[in-house]
Amino acid sequence: MKKIPFKSLALLLALCALAGGAYLWFTHDGRAPEERYKFAELTPGEIRQTVSANGTLNPVTLVNVGTQVSASVKALYVDFNDEVKAGQILAELDDAMLAAQARQSKANLMSANATLDLAVANADRMRTLFAQEYVSRQEVDQSIQALKSAQAQVRQVAAQADKDEANLGYTIIRSPVSGVVVDRQVDVGQTVAASFQTPTLFKIAQDLARMQIDSAFAEADVGNIKVGQPVLFTVDAFPDRNFKGEVRQVRLNPTTTSNVVTYNVVVAVDNPEQILLPGMTAYVNITVAQRSDALLLPNAALRFRPPAEENAPAQKPKSAPGGVLGGMTGMGGMGRGGNPSRPSGGGASAENPRKGTVYVLRDGKPVAVMVNLGITDNRNTEITGGDLKAGDRVIVGAAEAGASASGGGSLQVRAF
Repeated sequence: MKKIPFKSLALLLALCALAGGAYLWFTHDGRAPEERYKFAELTPGEIRQTVSANGTLNPVTLVNVGTQVSASVKALYVDFNDEVKAGQILAELDDAMLAAQARQSKANLMSANATLDLAVANADRMRTLFAQEYVSRQEVDQSIQALKSAQAQVRQVAAQADKDEANLGYTIIRSPVSGVVVDRQVDVGQTVAASFQTPTLFKIAQDLARMQIDSAFAEADVGNIKVGQPVLFTVDAFPDRNFKGEVRQVRLNPTTTSNVVTYNVVVAVDNPEQILLPGMTAYVNITVAQRSDALLLPNAALRFRPPAEENAPAQKPKSAPGGVLGGMTGMGGMGRGGNPSRPSGGGASAENPRKGTVYVLRDGKPVAVMVNLGITDNRNTEITGGDLKAGDRVIVGAAEAGASASGGGSLQVRAF
C-alpha cells in the first residue's frame, strides 16, 4: 500500500480546518448579544393619534346665479374674481320678445276692463228695468252672470300681465348676495334656454374668508371623529405651512365606491388672508386622541422578531387574565392586521385592551414580553400595561454585521 506523503496530509488537514472555521463563521455570530441588536429606551412623552384623509376646499356658501327666462345675453357687467354687492346687476338678456309680450298683455288688460265696464252698466240697467217690471228675472240673472265673467276675465288678464312684466324684469340678472364671482359660464351673444331647468350663469362665493373642507373618511375612522375636534391640514400651494381647522359636521349620508364606504366630514376653516382658494386639495389630519405623559414604545419594536432559535417564551403582562394571551404571537390583537398605526376602533377598551409583543434582552437572549397598547401616532405607541417601565430597553432590530456602539457594545436608539 502506497503511503500518503506528509505534506499532502498536512494540506488536507488545513483545508478541513478552514472549512470548519468557515462553517462556524457563517452559522454562528460570534458577537456579544448586545452587539447583535439595536435597542430603544422607553421614555415618557406626549403622543397624539390622528386619522387622515384628502378633501377639497370649498366656500361655505356658493350661490349659483341663473335665469328664469330664455334669451340671448346682451351685456355682461362682471367677470371672474370681481367683487359684487347684493342687488348689483351682473348681466342683461335681450328683452325684445318679452317686452312685446308685456305690451300685448297690457293691451289685453285694457280690453278686459272695457268689457267689465259694459257689463257693470248692463247689470245696473237690468236691475232698474226689473224694478219697473219691464224685464224678467232671468234677464237680470243673465246680466249679473255676464258681470261676474267680465270681472274674472279682468283678473285673469291682469295676472298674465303681471307674469309678463316679471319675466321682462328677469332679463336683468342681479346678484342675490355679496361676494366674489368665482365662475362665469356665459358670454355675450350666447343663448340661454330655461325650458326644463335653470341654466347657471355665474357662481358667487359669499365669503372667502370663511371656507370649509369636504373630506372623505373611511368608515373605520369615522367612529373616532367628533364635532369640535382640532384639525391640521396642508395644501400643495403651501407645502411647508400647516393650517388649522375644526370639525364642524360629520354628514350621515355615506358614499360607496368599489365597496368602500366613506363619510363626508366637513371641516370649518378661517381664511383671513384669503390665500386658500376654492378647489384646492387639502391633506387633513384630525386629532382623535392625545396623551401628555404616555410611556412611548417605538413601533419598530412591535415589528421585530428574533431568529427562531433565539426566541424565548413570552412573558404575560401582570394585568392580563391567565390564558388570554397564551395563544397570541407577534402583533395579534392589535386591531386590523396587527397594524400598530391603525386606530383600535370600537374593539379595544379598558377591560379588553389591545395587545402586542416586544422583545428585551435577558441573560443574553431576546425574551418576548406582552404589553397592553393604547393610542399610536404611527411612529410610537402608548404602553398602558405590562412588565415594562420607563428606562427599559427593547429590541427594535438586528444590528448590521461589524457594527458596534460605545457603552458596552450595544446600539441604543432613543425614541422621542
